[in-house]
Amino acid sequence: MTDIVLKDIDAVLADRIKRVADKRGWGTAKTLLHLLEQGLHVYEGDGAVRFDNSEADVLAAAIAALEGVPDDAGFSLIGRAPPAPDEPEDTWVRE
Repeated sequence: MTDIVLKDIDAVLADRIKRVADKRGWGTAKTLLHLLEQGLHVYEGDGAVRFDNSEADVLAAAIAALEGVPDDAGFSLIGRAPPAPDEPEDTWVRE
């Protein structure tokens, strides 16, 4: 594999790279390789969002909590209430 060498890099960019490396527990070479690969995916239009396990777990828990909201006469009807008597029927929100 080719070595990655950055010359005349801005101090702010270098600090950002170091923060990613520190947060992930990676060395500089692995961090740069990962950032280049991910940046190319985004730049080339792949742009797929991928969650790490902890993010996916948090999202799943939030969705489960929202699914657990009981049906009631108030909160669960937000956006689904019938129109006011003077409002035309075609403005109803339909599911």
